[in-house]
Amino acid sequence: MSMGRVTASMHVCTTAPRPLVVKFGGTAIGNPARMRRAARRVEALAKQGRAVVVVVSAMGRRTDQILRWAEEACGAPRGARWTRELDRALATGEELSVGLFAAALCARGVRAVGLRGGEAGVRVEGEFGAGRLREVRPGRITALLAAGQVPVIAGFQGQRADGETVTLERGGSDLSAVSIAAALGPCPCHIVTDVDAVYTRDPRLDPAARRLAELTHLEMVALAEAGAHVVHAGAARLAHAVGVPLRVYSYRAPIGRPAGTLVRTAARPLAGEPR
Repeated sequence: MSMGRVTASMHVCTTAPRPLVVKFGGTAIGNPARMRRAARRVEALAKQGRAVVVVVSAMGRRTDQILRWAEEACGAPRGARWTRELDRALATGEELSVGLFAAALCARGVRAVGLRGGEAGVRVEGEFGAGRLREVRPGRITALLAAGQVPVIAGFQGQRADGETVTLERGGSDLSAVSIAAALGPCPCHIVTDVDAVYTRDPRLDPAARRLAELTHLEMVALAEAGAHVVHAGAARLAHAVGVPLRVYSYRAPIGRPAGTLVRTAARPLAGEPR
């Protein structure tokens, strides 16, 4: 998938604290208990004075479930021609996560607003089910942040020039998150997943795999392109191209001390990099 041209029509004022984009993968919000834990993590960041933008994937195996339902409803295999209506159904996975996450934040006293990708300014091009990210127009996001609110945005989708919602390829929520972080500065982006860090190899398959505390962007790109599934390869390439610092960690990590793996171009951590 092409990364497209990630641009911004509006940038955050350089005198204001940099926002922090936090992307929660499907496993990280896969049930109500994990959703509550994720909301507590965002609440803690907000109480620290962080301007937080949340990007969410579909919960757990919801995308696979929608695909199975589509097969059964249409009586056709997944290889059949993808249509507008099937793509619209697929987009509901992330939209369900958005509604539940924003509601969970509001229940904790955090002012949150749920947004579809297009409502957040994510613009795509291409066919249904195979969209390519074209640009991010962050005006609405920055307005919400300025008002002290937390935008909760559906990953994996955006709005085409004709107004249609179009989804990206699988794993596209990472690309959504990094693209939004790029348009907001760039600013740091946390990837909250089901592994505690990036490893040299899949630790579930290779007990000798080594945990990596820090990587350069180029090293992350190489791992992603070699088949590591922790960060989407397109997202890793974009983070390298525009200088978005990444931190990858588990949803089980202690709130306030996520550790995990830091991914940046600089050899040493920058002052003020949010934990």
